[in-house]
Amino acid sequence: MRENNFVGADMARKFLQMGYTRSRRYANYKGGIKYDKARGYAAKPRGTGDPQKAKSAAIFYRAWRIAEADERYTSAKAEWKRNYG
Repeated sequence: MRENNFVGADMARKFLQMGYTRSRRYANYKGGIKYDKARGYAAKPRGTGDPQKAKSAAIFYRAWRIAEADERYTSAKAEWKRNYG
């Protein structure tokens, strides 16, 4: 957060978090599809996904946690919450 741009930093954090959750979905379910339409949208079994995506998820997770732990980001987030809820 070099330029004190909380909105930009928060969007970056959000996209890192989204990268993690999507990678986990593809790691858990083949093709990232969690529900089976043919079986009345019943959940598919976990563990059918790509193990390479689990590695990707781990990378996203580390980057997300680093971004969220940044002192300038956490103080800007606390200030934003105080001001806007």
